[in-house]
Amino acid sequence: MTNRTFTMIKPDAVENGHIGSILEKINSSGFKIIAMKFTKLSLEKAENFYEVHSDRPFFNELVTFMSRGPIVAAILEKNNAVEDFRLLIGSTNPSDAKEGTIRNLFATSMGENAVHGSDSDENAMIEGAFHFSNEEILS
Repeated sequence: MTNRTFTMIKPDAVENGHIGSILEKINSSGFKIIAMKFTKLSLEKAENFYEVHSDRPFFNELVTFMSRGPIVAAILEKNNAVEDFRLLIGSTNPSDAKEGTIRNLFATSMGENAVHGSDSDENAMIEGAFHFSNEEILS
């Protein structure tokens, strides 16, 4: 198990002015931000990032959404980081997300659900490396 996970604050949450509130939730939950950038994914980069979903019916909608505006990408550090962050963000469908989770507070729909969180230690490493060089990661 690693102590790192990867997250993106998605375009909907950025557009709705929730960057600061989401980062505050992350910090107050004991996560240390060791890499962070405000950026915009091109359609091609979004397709590459979400390639694992390329056969799914929602793929085109997902990559269009993720490339429509800026995101905040970050690598977080904490003991049990992946599992704890998944609990913090809540269910993919915000109407099913527990009270006080990021998606309960800031997501507007299942498709526009405010944040991405890695689903495994392996994917956290892959996703972090997709967005950050070793020189950009502090610890």
